Amino acid sequence: MLKHTILFSLLILSQGLLFNLNAQRHLERLDRGMVAIPAGEDSVFISWRLLNSDPEQATFNLYRDGKLLNTKPLSVTNFTDDKATDDAQYVLRPIQDKKETDESSTCKPWDKPYWEIPLQTPYRYSPNDASVADLDGDGQYELVIHMTGRGHDNSHLGLTSDPIFQAYEMDGTLLWTINLGKNIREGAHYTQFMVYDLDGDGKAEIAMKTADGTTDGTGNVIGDPDADWVDRNQQSRTFGKIVTGPEYFTIFEGATGKELATTDYVPGRGNLGGWGGIGGNGQNDYTANRADRFLAAVAYLDGKLPSVIMCRGYYGRSVLAAWDWRDGKLSQRWVFDSSKPGLELFSGQGNHNINVADVDNDGKDEIIYGAMVVDDNGTGIFSTGLRHGDALYVGDLVPQRPGMEVWGPHENEEPVKGYENGYGEALYDALTGEIIWGKNPGWDVGRACAADIDPRYEGFEFWTNVDGLFDAKGNDIGPKPRSTNFVIWWDGDLLRELLDRNRITKWDWEQNKEKILLQDYECNSNNGSKATPVLSADLFGDWREEVIWRTRDNQKIRIYSTIYPTDYRYVTLMQDPQYRLSIAWQNVGYNQPPNTGFYIGESTFPKQ
Repeated sequence: MLKHTILFSLLILSQGLLFNLNAQRHLERLDRGMVAIPAGEDSVFISWRLLNSDPEQATFNLYRDGKLLNTKPLSVTNFTDDKATDDAQYVLRPIQDKKETDESSTCKPWDKPYWEIPLQTPYRYSPNDASVADLDGDGQYELVIHMTGRGHDNSHLGLTSDPIFQAYEMDGTLLWTINLGKNIREGAHYTQFMVYDLDGDGKAEIAMKTADGTTDGTGNVIGDPDADWVDRNQQSRTFGKIVTGPEYFTIFEGATGKELATTDYVPGRGNLGGWGGIGGNGQNDYTANRADRFLAAVAYLDGKLPSVIMCRGYYGRSVLAAWDWRDGKLSQRWVFDSSKPGLELFSGQGNHNINVADVDNDGKDEIIYGAMVVDDNGTGIFSTGLRHGDALYVGDLVPQRPGMEVWGPHENEEPVKGYENGYGEALYDALTGEIIWGKNPGWDVGRACAADIDPRYEGFEFWTNVDGLFDAKGNDIGPKPRSTNFVIWWDGDLLRELLDRNRITKWDWEQNKEKILLQDYECNSNNGSKATPVLSADLFGDWREEVIWRTRDNQKIRIYSTIYPTDYRYVTLMQDPQYRLSIAWQNVGYNQPPNTGFYIGESTFPKQ
C-alpha cells in the first residue's frame, strides 16, 4: 500500500505540472461522468471522473439510497458495491477540508453490463466511425456517428453511397442528420470529420469537406442542389470518382447540424498528376488516387483556442491548411505546401493517419504528419525521409529519454535517392527527427502497435506484423501478440490491453499469449482488416477507457466500460490535451488508438 501511496502522490504532481503548462488552453467542461455497471450477482461497479479542477488530495463519499458505503473517504475513483439492488441510486459527494461539498452526482445501475444505444440507421447503411463532444453545453458528451453504405478505397473505381452523419444523445435521441450528398465520395480516405468546440463557447462544432448538394441538419442545401459531378462513365479511368466541380469546407453547429460557414476547400485538387510521390507506393497517377487522400485534425496552434487542420495528399505533395472559427467567422491561419521550393524533402512523408502533440513543450501543438513534423506556425520542422505508413504512435513512449517519440511502420520497399533511412519500421525523436532505432530496411511493413504490455522492461514495447516484440531500445524480447490494431487501458494495472475486432485481450508475458478479458459475439468491428471499434475513449467513469462496438444488425451500438477495480487514479484522460485531441482525429484514415501526453505504465512505479 505504501508503494501505491507514493505512486499516487507522484502521479498527481506530474499531472498537475502538465496541466499548469496547458492552463491557458480552453478545455471543455465535464461533469463527474459517474456510472454504475452490473459486475456479477448483487454486485455493481461504480466509477467517476477525477477532474483537473479537483484539489490535489481530493476524496469522496459514496452513498447508496442514503447509506454511506465507504468506511473512510475514498481517494480512488471506483468502488464495488457487493450488496446492490437493481433499483439502487448512488450519490457521490466530494470532500473538501474534511467536509462534504454541495456538489453531488447521481446514477442508477445499467440494466446490462454495457450501455446500448438504439440508432436510426439508414437503409443499407451501418454505423462506422464516431466522435464525441459536448454539442449542447450541458457538460455531457453526445455522439456523432458516420453512417456508411457502399464505399470504395481511392484505388478502386465505382459509385458509392452518400456519406451520412448523425448526432445522438447517449439515450438514443437523434439530434440531426447531415447528408454530404453524391458529390462527396464514401471511403476511409475521403470523409474526415472533426467534432470539437472550436471557439470556446462550450458547445462543439463539426468541420468537414462538403460539396454541391450537401444537406445540413436543418435541411438547408449547400451550393447547387442539382449539380452532379460524379464521373458516371463506366469506361472511364475515374469512374465513380469526383474529379471536377467545386470543393468546399464547412463548419456546422453541433447542437443542430446547421451550416454556419462555407468556403473553398484548400487546397483544391488542381492537376490530378501533381500529387504523386517518390518510390514504392508513392509513384504517381492521374486517377485521383493520390489527389484525393484527405486527413484532418484539431490543434491548439496559439495555445489558447483550437484550430482545424484540413489536409490533402501524403504520397507526394502534402498540403496542410489551418483554419480558425472565431466569433462566427471562419479564417485561414496558414497553409503548409510541400511543393514550395525548399520543402522538397517534406513530400511523400505523410501517413494514412495523423497525430497532434506539443513536441517542443511551448504550449502550442505540432502536427506529426507521418514521417515529418510541422510546427504550430505552419513551418516544417524536419522530415525523416522514412516515407508514408499505415500506423502512427506519438507520446512519451520511452520515459527514460527526454521528450516524446514517434513509432510506426513505413512502406520502404524501393530505394529512394537522397534518403538514407529506409527502415520498414522505426522509432524517432519527435522534436529532432533523430532515428532512435529501426528495423527491416527496404520492407513494406503494414501494421504496428506500441504500448507498455510487459512489466519486465521499461517503457513501451513495440511490434509489427512482420517480426517479434521489441523493447524501448530495439532489442528483440520474444514473441509478439497477434493483435496489431488498437490498445486500451482496461483492467486494474498500469499496463495496456489489446483491442482487436470485438474483443479485449491481456498479453500474458510469461506464456507469450493473449488472454480474453471481454468479447461480444453479437457485435462487429469496422473497417475491414483494420478491425477497429466505432470509438475507444475515456468517455465516462474513471481514467480507464471505454469501447464502442456496433451490433451485427447495425441497429444499435454498445458501450462497454471496465468493471475491474484499481488502486490508481488519474485525472480523466479527456482533460489531458494530447489525449483529447487524439479522440478528435481517431476517425481519420486508418483509425489509430489515442495516447496521452505523459507516460502511463508499469515503469511509473518507484524503484523498491
